[in-house]
Amino acid sequence: MPPIESLRVLEACVRHSSFTSAANELGVTPAAVSLRMRNLEAELGKQLFIRSGPNLEPTPAAVALASCLAEALRMIEDAVSDCRSSEQALRLTVVPSFVVRWLAPRLARYYQRNGATPIQLDVSTDVRPAHEFDMAIRTGRGDWPDFEVTRLIPVEVTPMLSPKLAASVRLKSPADLASLPLLPHDDWLLWFRAAGVHSPDLRFCASEYPTYELDAVAAVEGTGVALLSPILFASLVREGRLIQPFAEVMRGPDWHYLLLKAGEKRAAAHDFRAWLQDEIER
Repeated sequence: MPPIESLRVLEACVRHSSFTSAANELGVTPAAVSLRMRNLEAELGKQLFIRSGPNLEPTPAAVALASCLAEALRMIEDAVSDCRSSEQALRLTVVPSFVVRWLAPRLARYYQRNGATPIQLDVSTDVRPAHEFDMAIRTGRGDWPDFEVTRLIPVEVTPMLSPKLAASVRLKSPADLASLPLLPHDDWLLWFRAAGVHSPDLRFCASEYPTYELDAVAAVEGTGVALLSPILFASLVREGRLIQPFAEVMRGPDWHYLLLKAGEKRAAAHDFRAWLQDEIER
């Protein structure tokens, strides 16, 4: 038998018709995927892919084998899931701002419930291979075809800044924000347009931060004005560390979603989803 990892890689390559996409899903490099497939072809004595420059076409033999492997891998995952006890922690991969600003402060209420299953958190924005998590909270348009997708809260942004920075200029209208340093964000022009300000002359801070959480830290310190979620960062406004000077909020089209694997049977996963929905209603 070839290594089962090589067979798993083959299934992903055939499904994507791309070594690069398969590598992204599996969390390895395209070169590693290519090497595994060459070794697998040598072990099986069959050509599995027709390579023509950047294009990759699975052979009929590869398609037939991958079809059987997909079902076998699903059976393996189900067997492992059935083997887990009810006390086994659910592995949740979640984006940083959502877990820090929304989920973590509420988990105490989750654990107060009878029979609450422990949650093992993986805080990351990276794509994770499906075998490395049980549930995921990700941001996007909901187009994850291999998962049961539940919409949680919308992605909303509105300008926020420290009281000290706000006091340095008279903020009578959204146009006045253009005179302040702005923390880089792709949606600044869209927000100004929605607020009725067209073609503003903007100046941005030199540093660009990779997460909303770091944007919020920089805004609290007075570095510049940040576009932040009024839902996730409401506590900083209540504490007086940030202010939201204008009511205009840009909403969507992205949302935060909970992803469960298609066909997920464990009651604990469905119970956690129901709790999330209850908390959002709260």
